[in-house]
Amino acid sequence: MYIEDLKFSLWADFIERDYLDNEFKDLINSGTINGATSNPAIFKNAILNSPAYKEQLSTLTSLTPKEKYEAVAIYDIQKAADILKPLYDVGDDGYVSIEVDPFLCDDSDATIKEGKRLFAEINRKNVMIKVPATEAGYPAMQELTSCGIPVNATLIFKKEQAISCAKAFEAGVANNGNKVDTVISVFVSRVDRALDEELAKNGVEVALSGIYNSADIYTEVQSMNVSGCRTLFASTGVKDDSLPAHYYIEKLLAHNSVNTAPIDTIKAFAENGGSKSALPLSPVIINEHFKNIESLGIDFNGVLDKQIADGLEQFKDAFKEILESL
Repeated sequence: MYIEDLKFSLWADFIERDYLDNEFKDLINSGTINGATSNPAIFKNAILNSPAYKEQLSTLTSLTPKEKYEAVAIYDIQKAADILKPLYDVGDDGYVSIEVDPFLCDDSDATIKEGKRLFAEINRKNVMIKVPATEAGYPAMQELTSCGIPVNATLIFKKEQAISCAKAFEAGVANNGNKVDTVISVFVSRVDRALDEELAKNGVEVALSGIYNSADIYTEVQSMNVSGCRTLFASTGVKDDSLPAHYYIEKLLAHNSVNTAPIDTIKAFAENGGSKSALPLSPVIINEHFKNIESLGIDFNGVLDKQIADGLEQFKDAFKEILESL
């Protein structure tokens, strides 16, 4: 979905081969989505649970587990990129993302090497290489964008991370001399899942911490005005039916942004969502909420640090499971 007035795009946070051949095309043709993202957890569920991969895997017996994974992942990413190409040809949408090996998150050189190799092997201009926002990730983001490779900076929970990503993109685009599309992926609902039980016990309104944290980061990224760079709101599915399924999409509708969400969340927004901008939010309102959290003795910065560490481990665990199964 593309809301012209807001320059807002909606991408599907899902990749699976049968889906790409069927529903994915329908969602694009109906204008419901404009792009797609993937990560090791998404590919783990697809490869381990879908029979669509058995035939290809049966022909890859001579390869290492990582080579097998890359063969099936690259096939899917190429397929998605080809389907999305008409959108890419007319604007800055139509992208699909693939993440580098999460075990490389602390090695800049290895991340750069793998990012360049994957981009070359996939051989599609509308592919974003996804790089975790770690200290080693920022130089990799700069080098990849310097080479004209679109980058999705992922696993961002803190403003400091987003600023480092934006600076890396700014330097990379300057080195390249041409427009390079990038996104800064801010994770939303995981923050609420970490805090809401404790906040509810103490009378603090729930389902707002992730939104306020993301809104604060969005405002900062927008103020930096990096060419080709947009904030992407990720992890925007709800945990249960206490919230409308499209809650995190509607609450984070914003100019020059992307939201990547599960298919059911996207369908709920298509049926019930609006088109009015929800951001930016008042800094006074945001600060008041976090003062309330601080008054409970909660170290919000520590909560975010744990989410970053846990997110990296989850991606590593998913990747490890894939390789062990192959």
